[in-house]
Amino acid sequence: MATRHDIRNVAIVAHVDHGKTTIVDGMLKQAGAFAAHQLEGVDDRMMDSNDLEREKGITILAKNTAVKYHPKDGGDVITINIIDTPGHADFGGEVERGLSMVDGVVLLVDASEGPLPQTRFVLRKALQQRLPVILCINKTDRPDSRIDEVVNETYDLFLDLDADEEQIEFPIVYACGRDGIASLTKPDNGTVPPDSTSLEPFFSTILEHIPAPTYDEAGPLQAHVTNLDADNFLGRIALLRVEQGELRKGQTVAWMKRDGSVSSVRITELMMTEALTRKPAEMAGPGDICAVAGIPDIMIGETLADPENPVALPLITVDQPAISMVIGTNTSPLVGRGATGKGADAKAAVKDRKVTARQVKDRLDRELIGNVSLRVLDTERPDAWEVQGRGELALAILVETMRREGFELTIGKPQVVTKEVDGKVHEPVERMTIDVPEEHMGAVTQLMGVRKGRMDNMSNHGSGWVRMEFVVPSRGLIGFRTEFLTQTRGTGIGHSIHEGFEPWFGTLQTRNNGSLVADRSGAVTAFAMTNLQERGVLFVEPGTEVYEGMIVGENSRADDMDVNITKEKKLTNMRSSSADSFEAIVPPRKLSLEQSLEFCRDDECVEVTPEAVRIRKVNLDARERARAASRAKHG
Repeated sequence: MATRHDIRNVAIVAHVDHGKTTIVDGMLKQAGAFAAHQLEGVDDRMMDSNDLEREKGITILAKNTAVKYHPKDGGDVITINIIDTPGHADFGGEVERGLSMVDGVVLLVDASEGPLPQTRFVLRKALQQRLPVILCINKTDRPDSRIDEVVNETYDLFLDLDADEEQIEFPIVYACGRDGIASLTKPDNGTVPPDSTSLEPFFSTILEHIPAPTYDEAGPLQAHVTNLDADNFLGRIALLRVEQGELRKGQTVAWMKRDGSVSSVRITELMMTEALTRKPAEMAGPGDICAVAGIPDIMIGETLADPENPVALPLITVDQPAISMVIGTNTSPLVGRGATGKGADAKAAVKDRKVTARQVKDRLDRELIGNVSLRVLDTERPDAWEVQGRGELALAILVETMRREGFELTIGKPQVVTKEVDGKVHEPVERMTIDVPEEHMGAVTQLMGVRKGRMDNMSNHGSGWVRMEFVVPSRGLIGFRTEFLTQTRGTGIGHSIHEGFEPWFGTLQTRNNGSLVADRSGAVTAFAMTNLQERGVLFVEPGTEVYEGMIVGENSRADDMDVNITKEKKLTNMRSSSADSFEAIVPPRKLSLEQSLEFCRDDECVEVTPEAVRIRKVNLDARERARAASRAKHG
């Protein structure tokens, strides 16, 4: 087997917010990817190019970049292809695709938090593919860092995941990604490594421990499609790794599709990544990660091969979906009417509104092209589809993206995807890791008990904080986060990861309070709000347009209550200076899209428009709801 010593392909994997994207920033800057005059205009977390990624502070899409590294001993320039992967298990499809492009991984672990659920998830995937691992302890300058304990916890995690002797002999790098400094010598807790001023030790460890790509010199062309992109001029762009052979611009290759058919196509454009841009190239060899255009319907997992000797590479497989929700067209009385539903605003809003079933279905089909972990199934209704994904966050991100594109949607309450094993229904379960101050331990245990969670592990670091691990059904975590943050006064940190399937846990009662439901259409008045605010917590403010069946607040009792929130104060001809009431209106609780989905009950859904998120009853008519409840009660 021949080896290409001028390339290294590496993925950076870690838990959410452990510093992957920040350390990639440092690598790009120190490898000379930007000229001195360009550095001033470069943003932090430059790989998080998506608006939602910047707002939420997480990586959602796996992206690749390349740096040209000049060894300090004066050797040949080496291209390091870096894949920046998401840390959240909901975007696990992106992680699996990223790992299929590389020959090794850098596992980043926070020096204070240590290995967390997503660390386990991404490491398990890397070990399954037999990839060598470099451990990087990041954020050593945190005042609460505990480097030795975190290294020991990481060794325990490797043993827990059945790593063999070869895999567990990993090198350790200590880094402060924010300052762009790395060292092979362990610094004191809470300090930046003192014996280094750059990421040079990090680069040299990658070159030493990540194997160079190997290939068969006589083998036919094989290139694996691992991701898709789009360009206004070039159309669909396929990102691929060349396993063996050479790929050239203008070359005719065999396109081996998912269904087993083979057709000849021409590579109209070939590009290679340098820093954050793609540049035209004439040829890509074994081990190269490149982008090609000219194949309009190419899909992830397919192979480009030698036309005379086509040999397909294995398709990329991803974990099964665990959560589903029904996404359909907006069926509310305010459809297509903008934020206020009145006058010029409404006319302007309708122009670029996407409200038809055909537009929604086309958009969901487009999402399937680039997102291998998503599934779209038909339902009984022609204007609604069941969308299945890894988790609540992944589906909420899809809805938020569609909302910003001008779509109006009706979203059903998230449900779990069950499967039958030996004639019994099994449901997905999650491993939930929770860090809380000691005084909130009882409240969290109680919260988990209601959700049928069982405690698997508990450790006290002696710092006033406790770490608890629970195994809990996935549906028990729908709506958990808001209540968890309330009970722990915003101090609790919780992360979960899919743990498999277990027999159905039985009924769960997670939301104790009913809803305040508007009983007529109109605009909300301050007078009505003043009288209603003692009944519960309101979600709307004066002047908001409401309709019959829309949920305007949370009741303080367990059952639903129909209320008139548009009631006006009647004026009489007898007025006195003290007749007006000047009671203060309690500010309404504004729910985000994720909080609205958490709040939903089975007979409720969320209406999503570019300007507003509203919660409503599936059946808007109060009398029909009462009849349905009566039928359910009396069988």
